[in-house]
Amino acid sequence: MSTTYYSAEQNVQILIALMKAHGVRKIVVSPGTTNVCFVASVHHDPYFEIYSSADERSAAYIACGLAAETGEPVALSCTQATASRNYLSALTEAYYRKLPILAITSTKPIEEIGHGLQQIIDRSVQPKDTVRLSVYLPVIHTEKERWACEINANKAILELRHHGGGPVHINLGTEYTNDFTVKELPAVRKIERFTWKDELPELVPGRVGIFVASHLEWSKELTETVDAFCEKYNAVVHCDQTSNYRGKYGIMHKLVGLQQLYDAPCKIHSTLIHIGDMSGSSVAAKSNEVWRVSEDGDLRDSFKKLRYVFEMDELSFFKRYLTKKVETKPSTSFYNEWRTEYDSLYKIALERNDEVPFSNPWIAMNTLPRIPEESIIHFGIYNTLRSWSFFEPPKSVLGYANVGGFGIDGNVSSLIGASLAHPEKLYFGIVGDLSFFYDMNSLGNRHVGKNLRIMLVNNGRGTEFTIKDNFTYKAGIEPGAVDYISAWGHYGKKSRQLVKHYAEDLGFTYLSASNKEEYLKCIEQFVSPEMGDAPILFEVFTDSSDEREALNIIYNLKKSPLGTAKNMAKDMAKDVLGDKGVRLVKKILNK
Repeated sequence: MSTTYYSAEQNVQILIALMKAHGVRKIVVSPGTTNVCFVASVHHDPYFEIYSSADERSAAYIACGLAAETGEPVALSCTQATASRNYLSALTEAYYRKLPILAITSTKPIEEIGHGLQQIIDRSVQPKDTVRLSVYLPVIHTEKERWACEINANKAILELRHHGGGPVHINLGTEYTNDFTVKELPAVRKIERFTWKDELPELVPGRVGIFVASHLEWSKELTETVDAFCEKYNAVVHCDQTSNYRGKYGIMHKLVGLQQLYDAPCKIHSTLIHIGDMSGSSVAAKSNEVWRVSEDGDLRDSFKKLRYVFEMDELSFFKRYLTKKVETKPSTSFYNEWRTEYDSLYKIALERNDEVPFSNPWIAMNTLPRIPEESIIHFGIYNTLRSWSFFEPPKSVLGYANVGGFGIDGNVSSLIGASLAHPEKLYFGIVGDLSFFYDMNSLGNRHVGKNLRIMLVNNGRGTEFTIKDNFTYKAGIEPGAVDYISAWGHYGKKSRQLVKHYAEDLGFTYLSASNKEEYLKCIEQFVSPEMGDAPILFEVFTDSSDEREALNIIYNLKKSPLGTAKNMAKDMAKDVLGDKGVRLVKKILNK
């Protein structure tokens, strides 16, 4: 009776489990020590069909012949050092013939590369025409490493057949664990990719969410198709200011999802459909399954729940599901549930308008309804985009932000570039002081038009580093250090004259406000639908403590007994243990 089962190395277990899930059965192995954890594990499993070849060059060509003859993917396994170099000739053959060869090269931890240790070679770069993709599966010690291993193994195996297929490389880490007592493979998340020619999986109507990341302007046809999809599948569309969906069933989900003392029942979803590009918003939905729809077909596991990838355009995806038969009648009850929650919280926010300090959230709440129809708004990242995404813009207003690289540089330049495309439209920019001063030279561009309206929210630092959500604040870093982290004190220390003179000398109309009363006196000129004779720069001076307090109010508009109890427990823990004690307990619990 066998006493050798699967290796205790979790990356080996995950790879084997996913090979089985995806139907990779045939393996050609070559002798060695570094690949023992993998080879002994698959030898134990009768699912696999294993062949031996002492010469790795021959092994790889055997795999080519086997794959070509059977039409099935064939895996290779070799040890450390130069063994893998012998695969290159056959992998080149496989690349040009598009043969699905999965080359699994075992390796000691890659951190040891370059330190004069025996048999440690660098496989981080592959010749261009040998493999379609190369991934690393590290030895697993944390949940994040487990997630990365699972995603990369799925990516590699799916790439064997992607766009005609071809060879793929997996660099499999090992610590030479001599424990082979694991009798059951772990449950793994198999990710599947579908294209337009495939039969698509069933989608059960009810509690379906569509999460829209940053998105260019929607066509009328796509909007109407998504609206029809929402009615058929009882779905809601989750948006922020950059999503640009302007159909019937959109919700600015952050106002509901970021409540700290209230967990809205509507957050529970059956399926979440993810469309669009990079997002500046965390998702408010709870779902065990995410479907990603994108023409690139890439595995983008933003929510760590990815199940299916649909390599097709969004219009084709939603149209395909409209043609499918479903048992239930059309309904919008899930959207109505979200709408009720949002409207209730928004009403409370309006009622507490006087209580909210002069800040980005207050400005957003009191400005968005005033933005002229058909305008465009560009937002700075982090605190600006977050604060303005609590509230709904007018239906015809579109929003954008530099969320691709997600840096503070270039926000004003991007706004100016966009404004040049349609001189007859108003282009608004809402930007913080660090972003503004990074990019202020762009205001001197001679092409700047009178359709430009910039609001500079100047608090003299990067406020993001001072709010309760930020790592810097949570870590309890002392104020002196925060001054270096948040860049306090640069660019005139909130000078009332610096930007005024600069803007006016460049031909801008300059406005400023330091409180709500001054702001309300200026806002109508700033948002006037009438095109003036000059671009406008509206400098708004706020304080970081007010920004923090405003977010605290928005985050706590509604309370549930459970949420209040949790918050009280946190406060009690802080009172007894202090911030450092709470962090220590969290570290212990996370181990």
